[in-house]
Amino acid sequence: MTGALCLALALFFEARGEPVEAQEAIAGVILTRVADDRYPSTICDVVYESRQFSWTHDHLSDDPEDYTNHPDVVAWVELQALAAQLAESEPYVTSTHYHTTGVSPQWAAHYELDGRSGDHLFYTNQTPWR
Repeated sequence: MTGALCLALALFFEARGEPVEAQEAIAGVILTRVADDRYPSTICDVVYESRQFSWTHDHLSDDPEDYTNHPDVVAWVELQALAAQLAESEPYVTSTHYHTTGVSPQWAAHYELDGRSGDHLFYTNQTPWR
């Protein structure tokens, strides 16, 4: 699987209903992790690292083609194009983590809040550990 496809899958399942800016910020988190020695060194390894992204372990289908309503079909096409464009770019954010506004993970208290885009809050881990 290519890095662009792994990135497209992550964007589809994490942010398909979000504004493009939020989708780009989520891609930025993944790319920032790739560039950070504390995390895996490829897009696919970052995306599929155990329990890092909820869609990879929610027991729902991880095949975008199983989501056949019109907005999902359009989103899949658009996110593949966005991911292809971004997959080869350098990280442009410092954020290493994010979560939706609907949850409050315990780790959030330990990282610096960078801001919000769409329904996601973004954080930078400036600690020496992950």
